[in-house]
Amino acid sequence: MLSTKLRRHIAIEAAKLMYERTEREYFTAKRKAAARLGVNFKQQPQELPSNREIRDAIQGLARMFEGPARDDTLRDMRLAGLRLMRLLTPFHPRLIGSVVTGHVRRGSDIDIHLFSDGTSAITETLDAHGLRYDVERKRVIKHNTERIFTHVHVHDDYEYELTVYGRDQVNYTFKSSVTGKAIERASIEQLEALIAREHADADLGDEPVGRVDRFLIWSLLLAPLERVKQDPRRHPEGDALYHALQAFEIAREEYPYDQELITAALLHDVGKAIDPHDHVTAGIEALEGTLSERETFLIAHHMDALAYHEQTLGARHRGRLEASEWFEDLMALRDIDNRARRRGAEVCTTDEALAFLQAWAAEES
Repeated sequence: MLSTKLRRHIAIEAAKLMYERTEREYFTAKRKAAARLGVNFKQQPQELPSNREIRDAIQGLARMFEGPARDDTLRDMRLAGLRLMRLLTPFHPRLIGSVVTGHVRRGSDIDIHLFSDGTSAITETLDAHGLRYDVERKRVIKHNTERIFTHVHVHDDYEYELTVYGRDQVNYTFKSSVTGKAIERASIEQLEALIAREHADADLGDEPVGRVDRFLIWSLLLAPLERVKQDPRRHPEGDALYHALQAFEIAREEYPYDQELITAALLHDVGKAIDPHDHVTAGIEALEGTLSERETFLIAHHMDALAYHEQTLGARHRGRLEASEWFEDLMALRDIDNRARRRGAEVCTTDEALAFLQAWAAEES
């Protein structure tokens, strides 16, 4: 049985390996440390220090070598994490790990969970902002079960590790390998509150923290639609972006006074590049925080309107739609959607469509 003193020495040695970035994983660091101190960890694996003990030792090293500057580093890393999370708003980012808990060490990554059924929309967002990154797919076998994890490593002022999970896991409870308990994580709003509470000197600029640039998000969501090829029986016009721009042009021509209907016409199918099996839900989730209540209603129910038009919608659901104050607007969007399917129709570019809406918004502000 290991003595308390020897167990403590192993924890400190493992902490040095991780603090100096020689090792990144607790599992490997503690075993290398044990071997250096002459302990056969294969015979006594349960007696090695826990991940929590090693983490505490790392923090002791950080306090010893970094002193007060460590608090400044933590503040700056949280601000950097917030900036990137704001760019990645459509993917429901959650900051996790040492930057949330405050246990940062020299050279720590900023770890963020993202939720998307693919990486292309994420990498296109990074490309749009000129960020350098690498995509890694890591094979892990645990309890005889193989899993593939997708990581996007972003290289900027700090190193970021973005781990991509499916959209259906956004409310999943992730467990910590250190404590065995639910990990601490922070949404954009929660991180804002944490920074305000613990870093009163933080300079967040003139823009309110967490404010969404909806036109940038719309641009990033529309771009991938050009690669979405549709069923030619229903969409002889071709790709989903061409269809969206046709819908925009029809709405702008026939409802020039109705900014919200024009916006809904442009954005109603953005979810097709995210989840072609449920593009309505995917689109509403990706657009969250960028739409008015009426725009959200129109996009959320545009396929219900198709079922209503084709008389395949249940009586109760029909009644709910008809009772809405926006029922006639929904039917107008349905009509626009049905007609935005012409081959060779002349349309503007995505940038021109967004510039039109942005100029309108500027006039009203």
